[in-house]
Amino acid sequence: MQGRLSPPVAGKIQAFPTEAWIDEFGLAREVGFDCIEWVYEKETENTNPLKDNVGIVRVDELAAKSGVAVWSVCADFYMRERLVTVHGIPDRENIEHLKSLIERCNRLGVRYIVLPFVDSSSLRSTAEVSGLIKMLESTLPTSEKYGVELHLETDLQPDELKKIFERIRSPRLKANYDIGNSASLGRDPRGELTSVGPWLGSVHVKDRLLGGGTVALGSGQADFPSCFHFIKSAGFKGPFVLQAARDESISEVELARKNKQFIEKHLETLESDV
Repeated sequence: MQGRLSPPVAGKIQAFPTEAWIDEFGLAREVGFDCIEWVYEKETENTNPLKDNVGIVRVDELAAKSGVAVWSVCADFYMRERLVTVHGIPDRENIEHLKSLIERCNRLGVRYIVLPFVDSSSLRSTAEVSGLIKMLESTLPTSEKYGVELHLETDLQPDELKKIFERIRSPRLKANYDIGNSASLGRDPRGELTSVGPWLGSVHVKDRLLGGGTVALGSGQADFPSCFHFIKSAGFKGPFVLQAARDESISEVELARKNKQFIEKHLETLESDV
């Protein structure tokens, strides 16, 4: 996840690294990452290179030079600027903003955009879920035109999320599975991943305490062996995006290596069990 290879911005665990985003390509290559998931947020939109074509060209050049691609965008912008209001009404202005972002992502070769409907943008009512469906019906033609998928990150119950996918049935609509968020909610990975497995498009790797915040990988509630097993059973072929906790005792690059090795060890164990 972009920003995790740089010192935290204003004490935030996740934010667009305004002063350091260029350096992260070289650091990601040093660690051995294949890709960066770009952070796009309201607070720093005017300094985010994805805002205009000049910046997009610069990002594309850095990606080509480093061999580290930008395959995805985490659209935290819509945590603050909600796509669906608390009354369940699709916000036309923000939807048009998303359509523009989709078109710009296409220029960079981005494969998918993660849309977070958690925390401040969580869908807490039937009206909000209905609004989500209307928003998606309005937006997905743009996704299909430009070949950019929309991945829903939600805290909805798996059966409810499954109904949304069954209703819309677009090849450009997928689910994002956040291991830490699900663990914090006390969810069963078997049930969740079996339910949404056919639509699983992306995975965020982090750990959280039950009902609590983000902690070091392996020190929280997440059942990583089960998660990786059922992710594999779902036929998932995409990248694992590290969204892990920070650690002030070591450098960001050292922590990234440590977390990468954590994932690789679990995947190797999974392969040896086959």
